Amino acid sequence: MAGNVLIDIFRIKDLRNRILFTVALLVVFRFGATLPIPGINVNALKLYFIAQESSGLVSVTDYLDFFAGGAFKNFSIFMLGIMPYISMSIIMQLMLLVFPSLKKLSEEEGGRKKIHRYTRYGTVVVCLIQSYAVTIYADRIPNALTMGKLSYTLLAMLTVTAGTLFLMWMGEQISQRGVGNGISLIIYAGIVARLPDSLYSLLKLIQARELNPVFVLVVFLMFIVVIALVVLEQQGQRKIAVNYAKRVVGRKMYGAQNTYIPFKINPSGVIPVIFASSVLTFPLQIAGNLGAQVKWLSDFAYWLRPTGIPYLVIYTLLIIFFAYFYTQVSLNPVEISRNIRENGGSIPGIRSEKMEEYFTKVLNRIILPGSLFLAFIAVIPTFVQQFFNFPSDLAYLMGGTSLLIMVGVNLDTMSQIEGHLKMHHHEGLVKRGKIRSRNL
Repeated sequence: MAGNVLIDIFRIKDLRNRILFTVALLVVFRFGATLPIPGINVNALKLYFIAQESSGLVSVTDYLDFFAGGAFKNFSIFMLGIMPYISMSIIMQLMLLVFPSLKKLSEEEGGRKKIHRYTRYGTVVVCLIQSYAVTIYADRIPNALTMGKLSYTLLAMLTVTAGTLFLMWMGEQISQRGVGNGISLIIYAGIVARLPDSLYSLLKLIQARELNPVFVLVVFLMFIVVIALVVLEQQGQRKIAVNYAKRVVGRKMYGAQNTYIPFKINPSGVIPVIFASSVLTFPLQIAGNLGAQVKWLSDFAYWLRPTGIPYLVIYTLLIIFFAYFYTQVSLNPVEISRNIRENGGSIPGIRSEKMEEYFTKVLNRIILPGSLFLAFIAVIPTFVQQFFNFPSDLAYLMGGTSLLIMVGVNLDTMSQIEGHLKMHHHEGLVKRGKIRSRNL
């Protein structure tokens, strides 16, 4: 079965080209993640971070390196990753809600392109701020700079900003000409690429008897359960029945049709986790890099450390907020109700003027438990990993956040491949040609 599906995938020219295009751009991303900024002494960096790891302390750098796919500690051209673009996208979406003029502009012809252009301009500003903080951090590392401070600062800011803009462009190209969501796949590729080294480090700790194999087995079993729960949540649906009456279009009469609108338990998927992580990454990077010069920033960075209670509380609240926020943006009850009315549809037992209220009520009932479940999965493994004293690099990679991203992106990419296979009348990736969903 698996062999037949793979043959079908590569037999379809369009799908084959899309997959190869996606893989090629992800390879470019991984190559760029190892390419250092001009003016950086790579050997000095290695010695500095080895000394940090041997101290056993979990730093902000480890957290930033996780979302940059290992590019941050390499001081590579992609060291900021795609997070500045995600942060600016969130800011722009919030501005659309706050400023009616921007909302009106987005609804005009060509308005979405203008909003997207403003988001790009804003990304440049965010990159310049974060890249300057990075140059301050590099100056603190002994013998890290091979050129003058001013020259390095200007060159690093230009290089790192260009690197993030290039990643943003690659993400858009993957979404348009490849398979899956380009931005999510870039984050996914960074996480997966670091797994082999982290597992090797884990084996060395077990051999050195610094970790109990029984504890490791318990944690791995827990992660398997978490993955199963994530898949269950991502595939769960609430189906709303919709009936369409007979109607006449021109000289043709279209018969009555009964269908349904599928609402997922968590309609926003893995987006709230990525958004929440991006919002926390920005202040952490600024505070962590400038903390040596400003005491209150250093205190703030320690207070908001990724393993601390304040971080976990804020992280949970942000996941819940973005679950509601993104769902309201992508599934607007007013627009859904208007489309149903315009096409002559109705919901059994619900009056036409009460549709918006009904959809809002259903979405609120779905989003709250879904977002709490999402936050639970994202946070609980962190507590367990700290309890079992897991190494920080593996803790981030196998934590709830990374698992949610990996499973969510995998499911989304599989769904897109599934759609291409169906379009060309081939069997899907799983039995009966569809990725099963659980009806709730």
